[in-house]
Amino acid sequence: MTPEQLAEKILQALAALADDGTITVEGGLPRELKVERPKNPEHGDYATNVAMQLGKRAGLNPRQFAELLAAKLRDDEAITAVEIAGPGFINLRVAADAQGKVAQSILAAGEKYGTSDSLHGRTINLEFISANPTGPLHLGHTRWAAVGDALARVLTAAGASVKREFYINDRGNQMDKFGASLRAAANGEPIPEDGYHGEYIAELAQRIVAEVPGILELPADEQSIAFREAGYERQLKEQQDQLEHFRTKFDVWFSERSLHEQDGVPHAIQKLREQGHLYDADDALWMRTTDFADDKDRVLIRTNGEPTYFASDAAYYVNKRERGFETCVYLLGADHHGYVNRLKAIAACAGDDPEHNIEILIGQLVKILKGGQEMRLSKRAGTIVTLAELVEEGGVDALRYTLCRYPADSPLTLDIEEMTKQASENPVFYVQYAHARLASILRNADDLGIKLDEFDPGLLNHEREGDLLRALAEFPRVVATSAELREPHRIARYLEDTASAFHKFYDSCRVLPRGDEEVEPVHKARLTLVSATRTVLANGLDLLGVSAPERM
Repeated sequence: MTPEQLAEKILQALAALADDGTITVEGGLPRELKVERPKNPEHGDYATNVAMQLGKRAGLNPRQFAELLAAKLRDDEAITAVEIAGPGFINLRVAADAQGKVAQSILAAGEKYGTSDSLHGRTINLEFISANPTGPLHLGHTRWAAVGDALARVLTAAGASVKREFYINDRGNQMDKFGASLRAAANGEPIPEDGYHGEYIAELAQRIVAEVPGILELPADEQSIAFREAGYERQLKEQQDQLEHFRTKFDVWFSERSLHEQDGVPHAIQKLREQGHLYDADDALWMRTTDFADDKDRVLIRTNGEPTYFASDAAYYVNKRERGFETCVYLLGADHHGYVNRLKAIAACAGDDPEHNIEILIGQLVKILKGGQEMRLSKRAGTIVTLAELVEEGGVDALRYTLCRYPADSPLTLDIEEMTKQASENPVFYVQYAHARLASILRNADDLGIKLDEFDPGLLNHEREGDLLRALAEFPRVVATSAELREPHRIARYLEDTASAFHKFYDSCRVLPRGDEEVEPVHKARLTLVSATRTVLANGLDLLGVSAPERM
């Protein structure tokens, strides 16, 4: 029995009490409720405070209300004990055969176990990397690549329709400086002081010269443009290849240029003007964002007629909404706190609800330690640690899991040695080893000719079996909560707790027969539990973009 199924039984019991006139609840009965696992397992398998929520509305003190509900629940064969604690908490114990059916339902659902429709109908645009195509992706991008991709997977598992978007900052002075730097490197000239100085510039310039015949024969101005465009194409492709290797998928690669080339900015300005929040002052066009908690009004068009970066931000938001997204989620770096109010103000000025149609998540900085020293410099990029170098040092699995394991809004220090250590104190190894151990048990069972067919769920009555079953039953709720709160780190922590519950079960309960022992029904029941646990760990690791190894 899952927590959701138990909650439904409680709702049915409440409805029966209301139907026969035993209780009358002012405002009606709730349509849904949650049951929780008590912190102290001695109090029961699950608990609910529904009596404390509804007692007063029914004209009863909570404990009286709890007594009425408990009497009704005791009639259910799936519930073996109902106890009232304190002012009206109801503690419940579930029958072993009802609890054991969780394993059955997990195997029936397979890869779909953990999914729900809690966000069904929601269309979400998730933008989680915004980068210049002028150099390698760095440490900050790496954190968002892992967290953003995991969040997209979790939101999708909760039923939302999600588009993952990469915003290419391919317009402005930085692109011209990029082209000038490549041209200078190709011609053996000093790179401009405000240009790009990493070793990758010389490498990229040589590659362009080899692949674009005649580029050095162009006039200097045309050369810079040609190098800029050739460098853009190749650097973006490198970013895309690195992210694919990191198992980070994007559905849309959105070019900032396109907003200007396709009149996206004038279109957005016209729409915003119709909402009544634009005004002209000092020969410039302004948006009155102070009407919506921004610290100052923002310029859209400068006195020279050029649009500002803020105009691009406004046009980009309008573009997203016109593509049909109900909610636009932005994952921004630690230096973007000032963007929160201005982006929400854009949504409000566009006539939207800034508390519903736009969300801004701010990530904090990451430090990487190697040999006890912070990694600061890149071999190729000069002043930044790149995604490619981090993957080379730590591996995709360890890096993704570790970056996803912590709340994104908390500063993070990662130690390469600790992150890659093959020991139980390393969380990613601990979870992956549990999966590999489960897979090994199933292989051994197959070698013994034991088939996973019918089993008696009532045989899963050991304390450790119950603990593991209840942990597995929590998975759908953990996924739904992770999606609702935009916190994929909850998946990692859940996997570690469930791996621990499995190891304790395996230490206490013999799964396979020894030597010449006959295969007993309890062996098949426990083997079914093993298979269900393997499914849950695999599904959870997949939500984080981490592999579930069969052998380690």
